[in-house]
Amino acid sequence: MADLHELTALALWQELQSGRVSPRELASHYLDRIERLNPELGAFVTVTRERALERADEVAERVPKTAPLWGLPSGDKDLWMRAGVPTGFGSRAMAGFVPDTSDEIVETLDAAGAVSLGKTNAPEFGLPAYTESLAAPPARNPWNPQLGAGGSSGGAAVAVAAGMLPFAPGSDGGGSIRIPAAACGLVGLKPSRGLVPAGSGIDSLAGLVVDGPIARTTADAALLLDGIIAKRNGRIDHHYTLRAPYDDDGPFLGTAVRGEGRFQLGVMTTSAWDGAYDIRIAPEAQEALAVAVDAVSSLGHGVEETALEPDDTYAPAFRTIWQAGAARIPAEGDALALLEPLTAWLVERGRSLSARELSEALSALTAYERSFIRQLSSFDAVLTPAMALTPRPVGWYDQEDGERNFEQQVQYTPFTSMLNVTGLPAIVLPVSQTADGLPMGVQLIGRPGGERTLLSLAAQLERRLRWADRRPPVW
Repeated sequence: MADLHELTALALWQELQSGRVSPRELASHYLDRIERLNPELGAFVTVTRERALERADEVAERVPKTAPLWGLPSGDKDLWMRAGVPTGFGSRAMAGFVPDTSDEIVETLDAAGAVSLGKTNAPEFGLPAYTESLAAPPARNPWNPQLGAGGSSGGAAVAVAAGMLPFAPGSDGGGSIRIPAAACGLVGLKPSRGLVPAGSGIDSLAGLVVDGPIARTTADAALLLDGIIAKRNGRIDHHYTLRAPYDDDGPFLGTAVRGEGRFQLGVMTTSAWDGAYDIRIAPEAQEALAVAVDAVSSLGHGVEETALEPDDTYAPAFRTIWQAGAARIPAEGDALALLEPLTAWLVERGRSLSARELSEALSALTAYERSFIRQLSSFDAVLTPAMALTPRPVGWYDQEDGERNFEQQVQYTPFTSMLNVTGLPAIVLPVSQTADGLPMGVQLIGRPGGERTLLSLAAQLERRLRWADRRPPVW
């Protein structure tokens, strides 16, 4: 048998189901890889070896094999609470915090039979699009450790890209699954608003945050997505979740494995931030988009260029909501002095907002959601670059000037946050590599509840472009 980390999550699941590998053997293998690779790459901030092995034995003895993620190793993003395990939220202000309850997403993963190996690295309160906090070493890109991994699910992406996990759940409030997936050469899916559990230690303002999978393959992403969606008679069954559309077409995994259908696609290089910031799409990002367009065209899909109408309300409204969200972080008094400059800037701005300013921002984003969906309604899916630039070096973001830092994040990630505002599903796919061997991706945007279309398209592109065969140098 190949080394276990060489196998896809789906293949590992099949090995577990057959009994050729036990949950403890699999957990031990990945824990050994974490011990070897994590000091250089910073994927995990807490590794719970003994607890993980005990959990693996518990799964083997007590959890039915019908559980969708039975025995598969996973990790909890360090923005999610797990009872009895330190949860730092990427912040010095939360050092030593150990929750006595677990978040809904953690409970759902446990119910699905997953085995958590620890807490994956995240930036301070998940606010930045990079994972470089003062509370822990930075999450470094397995393709080049001098580069960052993106954020805020940067540790999760590094763990998957370096073979420290077969897949990993992340959360996405402005691109936080898709950004690190793009940087690390992975598949990253942001589901539709309301599809997965929405309760967490830090609640989402304006419904921006949704949890979803990061994986090496489309099928693995679908497998994990199925695992974090508990269905009852075709309906989502989470008491903290806005109800998603009825879906009785079976597991998403089947859709991803089949990869069927022909669709009408738009191709777009405009974003909601155009006009507010100087957005420039690097040649490498343009080349990745061209590779994807050529592939979908050769597969028989319709392709048509499109563009968003200019909208000068989005940028100030989103900034207001982001600042208001930061204002609600659990830091007061002396703890405020421990916040990093970007967080402190956002908190200060957010706590000075008036109720009228917040109300107007929410109204503006609601109007933008309607407009965006209307403009793209003639397409089954829309292609954009994943990121506008190549993966950014560690330390590239301005750590002293919050305004400049926010601008840099927008310039790197102009195509992501508008999907959180609109609630639409989106998937990032690693379709190409630069001359230096760095991954570059594209993003597919779906209609409301359109995960199946995205997974079908992704599977077809994966068969054509074979990105799952690529391995970073640290592998």
